[in-house]
Amino acid sequence: MPADNPLTIGLVGVCGAGKSELARRLRRRGYRVRHIAQEHSFSPTMYRRRQPPDILIYLHATFPTTIQRKGFRWHEREYQEQLRRLEHARRHADLVIHTDELTPEEVEAAVLEFLESEQ
Repeated sequence: MPADNPLTIGLVGVCGAGKSELARRLRRRGYRVRHIAQEHSFSPTMYRRRQPPDILIYLHATFPTTIQRKGFRWHEREYQEQLRRLEHARRHADLVIHTDELTPEEVEAAVLEFLESEQ
């Protein structure tokens, strides 16, 4: 998929999974990216409602990783609530990436490989 492709890429995942960083990296390459705050929505299909993405990417990180990356002072029950709110999006994602052990560069490379395979 060339970077000038009109497709919209939607990013969902728990806070601290790497959505903002990935969005910046993909935009620099010319992709149209929506960082969707599904983890904060009470509607399980909010990611589909307004301008649904053509490709949905779910980034996952474990609770300890989110604390380490962001310095969050949140409780595991808040993390679990985000997972609950994201369940529908995760089941319908075109690509799911577990980011705990990956660098931002590795996450970007995995997404680019997936996008190229979708051509």
